[in-house]
Amino acid sequence: MKFKLGLTGSMGMGKTSTAFLFEKYNCGVWDADKAVQRLYGRGGKAVKPIAKFFPKAITEGSVNRTELKKYLSEDFDQITLLENIVHPLVSADREKFIERTKYKINVFDIPLLFETGSNKIMDKVACVFVSKPIQMERIRSRKSMTENQIEKIMRQQMPIEEKCRLSDFVIETYNESDTEKQVVSIIKEIEGYLNA
Repeated sequence: MKFKLGLTGSMGMGKTSTAFLFEKYNCGVWDADKAVQRLYGRGGKAVKPIAKFFPKAITEGSVNRTELKKYLSEDFDQITLLENIVHPLVSADREKFIERTKYKINVFDIPLLFETGSNKIMDKVACVFVSKPIQMERIRSRKSMTENQIEKIMRQQMPIEEKCRLSDFVIETYNESDTEKQVVSIIKEIEGYLNA
């Protein structure tokens, strides 16, 4: 049996670094954001359909995220159109990973896990969490988004309290050593299910 653990949380909560910890302890990791990068890259499956609706977002055969953001900043409702193109392709990429993975425990790093209904295909869900002030401090320190862009993304995501409530595990990511202990504990619990 291949165990599927969904890993989610809001922006700036430490999801990526938590996924690395699962990888460190011999879990397979599929990253939704990396899947999108593959789909947006030269020859990626999202390039042609995006070119049809967002022609200026294509540069040298790949999707230019900066140009794509310009379309969305002019009309944020177009995010739905973009999601309708990208989400089915991301799902197909994930299915391919599930078929090929050699790991017993596989972690699916998906920011919009609940929002897209992907939680329904997981055996369990873990949500990463930090307090709002620390979350905002982490996001702002990246200096990759304006306050306006941050607000728009936050509005698109389910409130973190709701994500935590719906999850089987909540991983607090205030510091790496505590986060690692929580990850190890979850892996042991899952191994218990698998060996039962």
